[in-house]
Amino acid sequence: MENPIDQFSAGEKIRYARQMILPMIGQAGQLKLKKARVLIVGAGGLGSSPAIYLAAAGVGTIGLIDPDAVSLSNLHRQILHDTSDIDKPKVDSAYEKLKKINPYVNIDTHQKKLNAENTQTVCADYDLVIDGTDNLPSRYLINDACFFLRKNFLFGGVFQFEGQVSMFGAGGPCYRCIFRELPPQNEMPSCAEAGVMGVVPGIIGLMQANEAIKWICQMGETLLGRLLIFDALATRWREVKVKKDPGCPLCGNHPTIHTLEEYNWPCAAETSAAPIQEIPVRDLKKLRDADPELYLLDVREKVEWDIACIEGAHLKPSSILKQNFVDIPKDRPVYCFCKLGGRSVKAVEFLKSQGYSNVIKVKGGIQAWAEEVDPKVPRY
Repeated sequence: MENPIDQFSAGEKIRYARQMILPMIGQAGQLKLKKARVLIVGAGGLGSSPAIYLAAAGVGTIGLIDPDAVSLSNLHRQILHDTSDIDKPKVDSAYEKLKKINPYVNIDTHQKKLNAENTQTVCADYDLVIDGTDNLPSRYLINDACFFLRKNFLFGGVFQFEGQVSMFGAGGPCYRCIFRELPPQNEMPSCAEAGVMGVVPGIIGLMQANEAIKWICQMGETLLGRLLIFDALATRWREVKVKKDPGCPLCGNHPTIHTLEEYNWPCAAETSAAPIQEIPVRDLKKLRDADPELYLLDVREKVEWDIACIEGAHLKPSSILKQNFVDIPKDRPVYCFCKLGGRSVKAVEFLKSQGYSNVIKVKGGIQAWAEEVDPKVPRY
């Protein structure tokens, strides 16, 4: 539905009436929203609520970038998608929903993953960037690209029952002022491994939408220099002041980062204190076909086992492994896996400290097994 960028149709005036009668927004503020271009990186749990509310608010152009397709395990929190969208690209599903919510807005879709080559190019086309990612390498790319482009970005992060939100840029601190370097992957479990209550990314995403509207309309106090932490179990917000770090490698007094780099998490086995042997799932399948009695050690939790398991594996949850390992054999190889890899690294390290000399980590965990070996194993 096309209309002049500096005018409102009769339908738009009615649609935004309750917003435009606010003295701090008015027609001038609504026009700012219409002319605004906002990029949302990630059309999943964090990206869903800002996408919905910014489209409803009349933000003129919303960019969505996400390489993934909708899966069943997304649906408890990724409210842009429904059951009929499973296996559909997330950006396509999101486009359909947002155009139904507000046909006056333009939706740009980018079905790809951010990398060092494309991040600045994609971000350059927008006024504001919203971080709706679920992985740290992409977050560092967004932070660094926005710094070089002199753009603000709204950070959001979730973990189990907790969320965080802040704004970085515009002469204030950057993300690296708080978290200077990318930590080892096995120290930062994703929501795929640690879990997340579905409403938490929705709440954090709503805060990002709120901040975006305020920033576009130039009203109120932004979260620049403030980090809000939400505790869903206690229903409490806590505020932490964030200052620019003079020693920050990106925005500090003597920066050492001058270009975008590819921030890849090193293999979890490489970050271990001692070398850890790994085996790809396809190679493990060949060994198991030759020896069905191969000892597979699953260190996920019981609730995960009940969702998906590899037949014949032995369950020893990592949370109680130290009290429950004595019957694991020492006289033959032990192939250890979790969902993705982080917990199995720690399990291998523990077993080695107890005298197990032949413990091998299964690369990619049960997720890789489901994707590459046995599609009957559910992905969650």
